Amino acid sequence: MARRTPDSHDFPTRSYDLVKEFAVALAVVLVLSIGLAAIFSSPDEKPVTMLGWAQAAPDDVVATAVGELAGTTTSAGYGPPYNSASEGQKLGPLPLQKLGGVRLPVDSASLVLDPLSGIANNPNLTAALQEWNAAAPDQRTKWATDYSDAIGTAAADDQPATGAGGDPAKVAPGEYGPVPTLASAFLGVAQTGGLEGALTSSGNFYGGDATRSLLLLSDGAYLEDQARAKHLAGDQWGMMNEVGNAPGQPWMWLYTFWYQVPPFSTSGNADALVWGTMMLLTLLLLFVPFIPGLRSIPRWIPIHRLVWRNYYRRIKTS
Repeated sequence: MARRTPDSHDFPTRSYDLVKEFAVALAVVLVLSIGLAAIFSSPDEKPVTMLGWAQAAPDDVVATAVGELAGTTTSAGYGPPYNSASEGQKLGPLPLQKLGGVRLPVDSASLVLDPLSGIANNPNLTAALQEWNAAAPDQRTKWATDYSDAIGTAAADDQPATGAGGDPAKVAPGEYGPVPTLASAFLGVAQTGGLEGALTSSGNFYGGDATRSLLLLSDGAYLEDQARAKHLAGDQWGMMNEVGNAPGQPWMWLYTFWYQVPPFSTSGNADALVWGTMMLLTLLLLFVPFIPGLRSIPRWIPIHRLVWRNYYRRIKTS
């Protein structure tokens, strides 16, 4: 009788090239990944930059800068975490935004003055900054507010103008102090690309905190116009949309839905109200097994029996 070796067996065998199998599988997966990514991936949109803003809507840059100096922009009156200008959004009597406190203090005027303070060899700008700093707060506000109103009047008189502000060259003469010089110099910095790093945490190109630059950009009309053109605004289901025809985030539909219907769509506390609504729905889902009535819905509407009909058929016949 033949003696069996440890690796002997009675079933047939054939050679198998594991490396070849791995190489083929890798090639197939790579081709599929590249092809599907090219067809279904998110579009590679160019970022919105301060330079692009200044080139596309210079009047809007000037109007936004003046608004920052006057303290009339959205961020200037936003409240916590940037300032104490308002209590912010509430959930009933609970001031949720105020409870967080001012953790990232931002002075709206500094969004304009800080980049300008680093410019040298500009006597007119230096004199304008000195005049601004020497003036009383009420005087600064009056200068900036008057110039902002004059820009708005110029925009209303010049219908073809684009952007949120009118052409500064068409603003009626008035007592605006150093504000026109500051606004003009600010536009010049933006058009050279100097604002890209001037407002970051470290004050240079490699700064990592973009909070202040984003606040400045969002205070103008240009960024919102870009978002609306791509159907990304809040009242356009923006949180779950994607640019172009690419798939968005369908799991966000429930959260986004509330922003489209009253009273959320007409409330200044929409974010707080939607958050509260979602927390309530989450708690209801969490405690479904303990809530009388809700926990009985599966017995009244036995959809699960249709899904698991084979199982229930076997249970019934056994």
